[in-house]
Amino acid sequence: MEQTLSIIKPDAVAKGVIGKIMDRFESNGLRIAAAKKMQLSEADAQAFYAVHAERPFFKDLVEFMISGPVVAMVLEGEGAMAKNRDLMGATNPQEAEPGTIRADFADSIDANAVHGSDSVENAKNEIKFFFSDREIV
Repeated sequence: MEQTLSIIKPDAVAKGVIGKIMDRFESNGLRIAAAKKMQLSEADAQAFYAVHAERPFFKDLVEFMISGPVVAMVLEGEGAMAKNRDLMGATNPQEAEPGTIRADFADSIDANAVHGSDSVENAKNEIKFFFSDREIV
């Protein structure tokens, strides 16, 4: 069974839509195999988004991700990574299809409600960043 990582970002947590977002995953055939709410440190956010370290938006991304709690989840199911990306919608919520998470809950390209792994290989690394094997059930 394929697994992928999803993060409900600080903007969506602050809006109180954690349950609504989790319901989208479960209602569309994804099982939540692990979940935890946490506050990322600056070092955590820098390490997680290190692939973007040279990009001009890196500092703002890190600041945003430490601005409030997040909910990290392992989603599991057939084609979990692609299904999650479809449910999230385009990175820019103005371009996201109606009914996607970002179209419904995101405010901007920066405060875009959720993160999802962009490949099965990255999903494995991202899951290990947040969860130990015994936390995934």
